[in-house]
Amino acid sequence: MEVYNFSAGPAMMPPEVVAQIQAELVSYRDSEMSVMEISHRSVLYEEMSQTAKADLRELLAVPKDYKILFLQGGASTQFTTVPLNLARKTKNIAFVDTGHWSQTAIADARLVPERRVDVVASGKSSAYTRLPHEIALDRPYDYVHLTINNTIEGTMYRKLPELQGQFTIVGDISSNILGYQHDVKKYGLLYASAQKNIGPAGLTLVIVKESLLDKEQDLPSMLDYVKLIKRDSNLNTPPVFPIYAAGLVFQWLKKQGGVKQMQQQNEAKTALLYDMLDNSKLFLGTAHAPDRSLTNVPFTTGSKELDEKFITQAEANGLKNIRGHVLAGGMRASMYNAFPFEGVKALVDFMKAFEQKERRIYATTMQ
Repeated sequence: MEVYNFSAGPAMMPPEVVAQIQAELVSYRDSEMSVMEISHRSVLYEEMSQTAKADLRELLAVPKDYKILFLQGGASTQFTTVPLNLARKTKNIAFVDTGHWSQTAIADARLVPERRVDVVASGKSSAYTRLPHEIALDRPYDYVHLTINNTIEGTMYRKLPELQGQFTIVGDISSNILGYQHDVKKYGLLYASAQKNIGPAGLTLVIVKESLLDKEQDLPSMLDYVKLIKRDSNLNTPPVFPIYAAGLVFQWLKKQGGVKQMQQQNEAKTALLYDMLDNSKLFLGTAHAPDRSLTNVPFTTGSKELDEKFITQAEANGLKNIRGHVLAGGMRASMYNAFPFEGVKALVDFMKAFEQKERRIYATTMQ
């Protein structure tokens, strides 16, 4: 039985990359050392790290005046690190509340001393099924924070909201990095954890415009972008294995045609599932159509009992990790770059068969 992994993260990696990792695991580049054993001061690591950064810069078209950092701590650590580094002039931060992860970022930013955190727009009134697109800012802000793709709610900014005036935008792109063509120049800083669309957990990417940083800032070393840039992310032992795996994924992406090709494939995958949901008499997509995500599709039958029945039967048929987030319930299909089109088709075919069977059962019980 073919198995398809719809996990929201840690998520599926390209099979070719996993096979290469397996082949090289015992001896990396004939060194007779595993990549998990090589020193982060070695030439082997330096070549690997610099190649990965160069490939990422090419894939995302990162301008020369932006620095790329390979860090630890997950995207969640950036909820604190970003305000420490960027909210230093006005010390005012604007947040757009689009769901769970933006709320977590807001809560952490409020713990940073001497910073004012304003929620300037929110999707709360729609239960976060819609994104705020009209954002009014009535004071100076050091930056405006956006969670670009919301994995739990299944929403995504395909176009950045219009902001009156010149404001630095910070974007959390953890769940659609390299799967959607982000224009890096429109942001002052982007950050993303790796375990959704890049590789194993343990690596966090930060892309920051260097001119935004205060060279005189005095922060703890591991939370100071200036210090981290000076040491090229090597203030302590970096996450060598996740960087290695990410580098292989970057090379794989280049062979596939880059981010433009990935976006086209993601559009095709989600379109197939959204079409099923739009025409179904049993299943319902929960996100507002114009704001739908390209990577995470939550849906439900409207019945907890029927949702549970569907999840159980889907798992038995090789459709793994289809259960929705604990905060949302229902089902969720996460389909990142490595996820195959055939897996989406298998899900849609199963949904159609399940719906037909349930309608027959309902018709029989009503007789």
